[in-house]
Amino acid sequence: MPEPFGTLLGYASGVAAYSSDYDSANDHEYPKRSAFRSYVDGIYMGYKWQCVEFARRWLYLNKGYIFDDVAMAYDIFDLRSVRDIASNTRLPLQAFRNGSQQHPEPGALLIWDEGGEFEGTGHVAIVMEVLPDRLRIAEQNVGHQLWPEGQSYCRELPAKIGIDGDYWLECSYNDASILGWMLQNEANPHGEDTPKFDRTLFELKSREVKNIGQSTKPWLNIANSDEAAYVKMMHGHKLTSVDSDQYRYYCLSITAQEQLEHATNELHGLFMHATDYVLDHPELLVQFNLPEAILPKIRQSWDNRLNQLITSRFDFAMTASGLKVYEYNCDSASCYMESGKVQGKWAKHFGVKEGIDAGGSLFNELVKAWRKSKVKGLLHILHDDDPEELYHALFMQQSLKAAGIESRIISDFNQLIWQSDNSIVDTEGDPVRWVWKTWSWESALDQIRAECDAQNADDFQPQGNVGEQPRLADVLLHPDIMVFEPLWTLIPSNKAILAVLWSLFPNHPFLLNTDFCLTEALQTSGYVTKPIVGRCGANIQLVSAEDNVLAETEGQFSTQNGVYQQLFPLPKIDQYYVQVSTFTAAGSYAGSGVRVDSSMIIGKNSDCMALRFISDEQFS
Repeated sequence: MPEPFGTLLGYASGVAAYSSDYDSANDHEYPKRSAFRSYVDGIYMGYKWQCVEFARRWLYLNKGYIFDDVAMAYDIFDLRSVRDIASNTRLPLQAFRNGSQQHPEPGALLIWDEGGEFEGTGHVAIVMEVLPDRLRIAEQNVGHQLWPEGQSYCRELPAKIGIDGDYWLECSYNDASILGWMLQNEANPHGEDTPKFDRTLFELKSREVKNIGQSTKPWLNIANSDEAAYVKMMHGHKLTSVDSDQYRYYCLSITAQEQLEHATNELHGLFMHATDYVLDHPELLVQFNLPEAILPKIRQSWDNRLNQLITSRFDFAMTASGLKVYEYNCDSASCYMESGKVQGKWAKHFGVKEGIDAGGSLFNELVKAWRKSKVKGLLHILHDDDPEELYHALFMQQSLKAAGIESRIISDFNQLIWQSDNSIVDTEGDPVRWVWKTWSWESALDQIRAECDAQNADDFQPQGNVGEQPRLADVLLHPDIMVFEPLWTLIPSNKAILAVLWSLFPNHPFLLNTDFCLTEALQTSGYVTKPIVGRCGANIQLVSAEDNVLAETEGQFSTQNGVYQQLFPLPKIDQYYVQVSTFTAAGSYAGSGVRVDSSMIIGKNSDCMALRFISDEQFS
């Protein structure tokens, strides 16, 4: 029988290993998902008590370094450095395939491939002792059994040494396989090559399809309400507002696509770690400038609704110099109709044959996310009186319909009414229980700040008079209404999270140096000032290392606190600066698109254009 969750199983070099039998986890001791997060000295180790958590904790406590966060344990085998915590420097990490002439050593990471017993995840353990015929390891999340008293390892793996000194390990599970082991040392002739990419595969390319008059013919189906609303807003059947660009599109390689997918999934995890960390550290939370009245509600939302994210968007700069994330819009992302529907229809009508539609899977992934959402009954879609928000609302309604969820669009709060029991109904008498919105949460916060300040209140409780219409804040903060995206998305969508991320994961390859203060390092690199809460590229300023203002925008967020982010300009392809965006569904990569502008700052009026992923061979 497995030991109950959290039971001490044994010690390996002074580091405790625990049972991770989740079925036996105590609901009182672990009442919420965030309770499973493991930190040592404020450094995130992983989820209690998984294999990655133990390996990272063992290395930190015994070696002083940790490996970067990974989506799955088998991804560790592709890492080539670890971070020394004390000096905040990178140290080389070498990988050796099972059968290498470089034998494993005590303290090495042993990595299993995805599949079989470790389907979908792989596995990692710490090598404790190396013998000619066997290897002794320490690990978590396998077996959940007590280790024999006084023993500093949990199990042994059979080993054989070949005639050339090659060291081979046999997995205890017939359906699983060992990739190899990893050592923190300098270059070794027996080590795996560092994964290298042709950097030109990450350079966006602009192409044009042959003009045979396609733009003169309609190609969006205005019998579909979302497409009709889109055509009306764009004043015609077009993806971009510039007539001379109707035949232009952009390409990225399949290698770049894989990097975008990997970065999206990894970064989502990092932003979730940082969100949890902020909610546990009030001195950081104050930097987010959120009303005190809703902080308990944000924590409750995080505890209860962590996995109820429908869609979100990352904004990237992708160049031959690297892939860097600018920010994460978890709250009220836009451009998913352009990427998930319009660019695919554009390519079909204009006759683009090469590659695949970068957003071709987005709609189906949204449908899957809605099916997992636990929505029961009628969902109300709230949107502002804005043409762009209308077609996004209609597009999302199509995904809800495909998921089997009934929905109704609310474009004016006159369509909602307070009832005597403090509930809210629509004008057809149906109660409002589930909501998806295009409104940002920040729009509601302004109402909350004003009301709580006026009443000197430390809590906000929606209430109204019978027969009157509710406000946005009343609907979104109503205790009986479940809103998508959840309230906790205020944290990762706030630009203050970027400074927290850099402090937690300094020098991470996908992150940019960001701080609440203008540091010497940021002045040296050039920097960008951003309001912690803002939309559509408003109130942003780009400053060069020579202290020259390269670009800036105005807007309504000038009074907001801000952050300083390392300058990493968008690539300029022909006459446009191009930003790559990736979309998630239920927290995982679901598709990509691009936005372009003649300015270095992407804003509300920046155009979306088609993006295709083509084979590396075609791209080169």
